[in-house]
Amino acid sequence: MIVVPRRLFLTKGVGKHKEQLSSFELALRNAKIANLNLVRVSSIFPPRCKMLPRNKGLKYLRDGQVIFTVMSSNSTNEPNRLVSASVGIAIPNDRTKYGYLAEHKAFGQTLKKAGDYAEDLAATMLATTLGIDFDVDKSWDERKEIWKISGGMVRTTSVTQSAEGDKNGLWTSVVAAAIFVPE
Repeated sequence: MIVVPRRLFLTKGVGKHKEQLSSFELALRNAKIANLNLVRVSSIFPPRCKMLPRNKGLKYLRDGQVIFTVMSSNSTNEPNRLVSASVGIAIPNDRTKYGYLAEHKAFGQTLKKAGDYAEDLAATMLATTLGIDFDVDKSWDERKEIWKISGGMVRTTSVTQSAEGDKNGLWTSVVAAAIFVPE
């Protein structure tokens, strides 16, 4: 059996509860994926894979279905501590080639910084996986908002969730996920 997903959607969520596991469950509910059996996989964005909006991707899924995901999660019970979770994606313009997804989690990092870092990480990992010279500090073209990797172009995006720890010490959990939609 060969499984190569052709569709993917991004989602994120946050949850708070006195129990850490329950706060994670609530974050999954907020992300609309708590009803699925999630299997974490490594980080290849399949060739020709199409990104869907979350609401459209969810329509393909059923309660209890086993679904592959690249997911990042983080949690804290420290009041006001900033937590973030992000999944960055690097997709080559040549859609016949595979791309890369990268998970990132951090404390004290804003939504934007965590998302940018995850995108940088995905672009770097894709370049090194393909054996391409890549310098994250020199390759970014802000005007075009695309990565230049050895003459090729790569688009990046990310999904990121951040939250401040509950002021009363409840567990605060964040999740960010790329959900592979089966055929």
